[in-house]
Amino acid sequence: MGNQFVVELKNVPGALAVLAEELALRGVDLRAIGGGGIGGSGHIIMTTADDETTRKVLQDGGYTFIEGESIVTEVDDRPGGMARIARALADAGVNIQGHLFLGRWGDRAMFAFVVDDPERARPILERKG
Repeated sequence: MGNQFVVELKNVPGALAVLAEELALRGVDLRAIGGGGIGGSGHIIMTTADDETTRKVLQDGGYTFIEGESIVTEVDDRPGGMARIARALADAGVNIQGHLFLGRWGDRAMFAFVVDDPERARPILERKG
């Protein structure tokens, strides 16, 4: 999986449309996307098929964004599964900058995290939730 991009957007009609159109014009395929907004601020978290072109589109468009390695992990698909992972990362001093839900299989859910300290997070996330 490529890098994750967490992109700040204005929380207005068309903000996502403009970015998605810019990416499409450059031939960038979105692989996973999520996001939200409150008040005037919004964001998206995405992975694409082309990190280099995505980065260039964001830079050229003047977007505020962070980019980081996607660390894929399984989480218990039951109440408290995400809480356990989030607490373990917090207790290790790792900040979650974004995460994407990738799918669910049986009693497991798959997520991709981008964090501020991948080296510290990797052993926690590799324990498979």
